[in-house]
Amino acid sequence: MELPVWFEVATFVGLTVLLLADLAIVARRPHEPSIKEASLWVSFYISLALVFGLLMLAFTNGTYATEFYAGWLTEYSLSVDNLFVFVIIMARFQVPRKFQQEALMIGIIIALVLRGIFILLGAVVIERFVWVFYIFGVFLIYTAFNLVRHRDDDEDYEENAFIRRMRKVLPITQDYHGAKIRVSENGKKMWTPMIVVILALGTTDLIFALDSIPAIFGLTREPFIVFTANVFALMGLRQLYFLLGGLLKRLVYLSLGLAVILAFIGVKLILEAVHENQLPFASEREPIDSIPEIPIWLSLSIILGVLLIATVASLLKTRGQIATPGAPDVDTETARSVATGGPEAAAKAEARLAEEKGETRNPR
Repeated sequence: MELPVWFEVATFVGLTVLLLADLAIVARRPHEPSIKEASLWVSFYISLALVFGLLMLAFTNGTYATEFYAGWLTEYSLSVDNLFVFVIIMARFQVPRKFQQEALMIGIIIALVLRGIFILLGAVVIERFVWVFYIFGVFLIYTAFNLVRHRDDDEDYEENAFIRRMRKVLPITQDYHGAKIRVSENGKKMWTPMIVVILALGTTDLIFALDSIPAIFGLTREPFIVFTANVFALMGLRQLYFLLGGLLKRLVYLSLGLAVILAFIGVKLILEAVHENQLPFASEREPIDSIPEIPIWLSLSIILGVLLIATVASLLKTRGQIATPGAPDVDTETARSVATGGPEAAAKAEARLAEEKGETRNPR
């Protein structure tokens, strides 16, 4: 069954209007959201995603709706993992709290544009070369292994090459000028550190997309579902950043849960590639019916179960720790000691933040 064209157009128009309205609200009054405000916005975006899934069920079929929910949950959980690195970036560049919201919003919009391009390219490749699922599957299993392996590793902070280049090329002021990215200083046009922060957030998210996009293509081959799942996962991420606060440091097993999910999807992709039985060096071949395809309802059940177990286990492990409200906080020294590229970096950031939390509770 094909997705109705009018449904796709209406969805894109609606999401564009929503994002522009959200950006206008943030630009009009820069501030650090209260717990109540952040909670309302996060609840709104989650409800919106749930309603969208029901609309897909009503106007298409149950398979597309289930694929959307599975993709959205996977992308949302990976986006939460992004927050660990976003905390490090904010601390590394010492962004004033009341301007963090605008930096996050613009960074997320950049990330959406870059992800959209990446999704279109991925859809074209998959359409022509089904065997690419072998590569995606192995890559996701490798990523899952690294998530586990690097959880307790320490390494020096390292900006990605693009950000290092921007620092050298752009004339940048020493101090922030509110949320402005371009100012005039001593009669000369200068960029502010905010431009580097925004670019760091956007490009870091793109690095995460190198893992998350192949993962969601393992759940659905519909580019529309892939893109909308990404949009709904990233919308509300800004408010979630402020809502989680100290709770973020308590999710000590989140990266392990994500490793299980990525490994599962990697295996699913390889099984699907074997079932399709297409190879780059061979002519058209018949599918191998004896190789099972994992149904989408089972994928959704496993993703939900793993996330639930990882969350409950994390909260039990860190019980007694008090989650502080507001934006997450980390000292600059810790921020400089953690890399900010990809899920492996998120796993390291998660471990360091948890370690910092423990040291705060038990000072020497």
